[in-house]
Amino acid sequence: RSSSAPPDAGLSLVVLAPGGSGCDAAEIARRVLADAGEQEPPAAGGQPRAPAGPAAAAPVELPAQLEIGEARGRGYRVTTLNLEEYVARAVAGEAAPGTPPATLEALAITARTYAVANRGRHAAEGFDLCDLTHCQALRPPTAASRAAAAATAGRILVFGGRPAEVYYSASCGGWSATPREIWEGAASTPPYLVSRAEPACRDASRWTSEIPVRDLERALRAAGLRGSALRDLLVVGRTASGRVARVRVDGFEPAEISGEAFRLAVGRTLGWNLVKSHLFDVRRTSTGYRFTGSGFGHGVGLCVMGASRLGRGGRSAEDILATYFPGAAVTAPAAPAIRLELPAGDEHERAALVALVEQGLQDLQAKTGERAPARLTVRFHPTVESFRRATGRPWWVAGATRGDRIDLLPVSVLVGRNILRRTVTHELAHLLVDPVLEDRPLWVREGLAAIFAGEAADVPPPAGACPDDDEMRGAAGADQMREVYERAAACAARALAAGQSWRDIGK
Repeated sequence: RSSSAPPDAGLSLVVLAPGGSGCDAAEIARRVLADAGEQEPPAAGGQPRAPAGPAAAAPVELPAQLEIGEARGRGYRVTTLNLEEYVARAVAGEAAPGTPPATLEALAITARTYAVANRGRHAAEGFDLCDLTHCQALRPPTAASRAAAAATAGRILVFGGRPAEVYYSASCGGWSATPREIWEGAASTPPYLVSRAEPACRDASRWTSEIPVRDLERALRAAGLRGSALRDLLVVGRTASGRVARVRVDGFEPAEISGEAFRLAVGRTLGWNLVKSHLFDVRRTSTGYRFTGSGFGHGVGLCVMGASRLGRGGRSAEDILATYFPGAAVTAPAAPAIRLELPAGDEHERAALVALVEQGLQDLQAKTGERAPARLTVRFHPTVESFRRATGRPWWVAGATRGDRIDLLPVSVLVGRNILRRTVTHELAHLLVDPVLEDRPLWVREGLAAIFAGEAADVPPPAGACPDDDEMRGAAGADQMREVYERAAACAARALAAGQSWRDIGK
């Protein structure tokens, strides 16, 4: 492969070793490819060679939001999700309860990578991704899935400077597959999508099912095959990892179909719990056919069952990803570009103020699971009157956030009132939570901003109803505003104490 070739352009090599074994051929291929400058292939036995500790790749600009099609009957309802909220839901939908945190983090990075690389997959239908296994199954997020999304916020797998082509499944059944083994017509396999042995997954994911002949006939007809009676069902071809490549369906036309086409035909008509993977054997019974196999899903890429075993063994998310996607790199967390606008007289405070904003964002992103916009403007006004003219807010209000811009009172005023850190953190909290809560009452947004900023630790429970928007906006002075905002924070705290997710308060 020349250095100017695209990342997925590779060198094919056929090794003839008369009298030698497969291991001998693999070692010969390894030496030849190494001499040619190619990445080393998997070692004998299917175990990938560990990468030499690649450094984190440069951040890649990611979409802030995704348009998601939620399946409703025969159609979809389109909704907009923040990228990190989407990742938290995907991890909840794809991981089993009790999955180790490191495995959840590896899955979060994989799910985020998949979303970015496949954005627009449903463009013809007016959205980016669906909420089914066709893309990624989404479920209500859990505390663990939110923690995994927050811990890995903004990080994806890349190869050649682009989002990597990634896949994952519940269990590889003992041996992972390459894309070409599963999907006919798949493009050349990227070097980081390897086939590797996972012996422990074989016994842990065994399954057996029996399907009556009449049900198989119904499934085949629903898939577009022509025929009335299934005379016999035979596996007539397997892939390098032992998966079913071709199935003969005597009595139907075409008489031979791919293993993937057969599994899809059964799954779409009879349910996905009957033929759970492509690793199976089949034999005739008195009423139909019995399938015995291992694994759950297609088996390409990350094996969640195997990754869970690695996580329980103390491996980090980065180690797990290097195992399943050797050669792909995880990007470094992307930091937003902060534009700090200061009067000339406050320039000596610039470094300290930038550090305050950066630390506040880091803490709040971990608390909320949200990601800051790529660019942020923070302006400390030279006078109170300048702040009032720019924001339309009264003098007793210390800050205002609109989109990716934060306006603040002069530094000297905030320092004199001893509220500099608290005010900056409060407005940064608005920056992160307001896009999620834009259709909620003001008390929800202000109450949660106060809680995330650490202002509401000792607020008493609300004595009455939560303040409405008119009451929130109509405060006639600093004391009245403080009382109304404390009630808002107490209402939000009460909802959180009752077990509500902050994203669901006030719906």
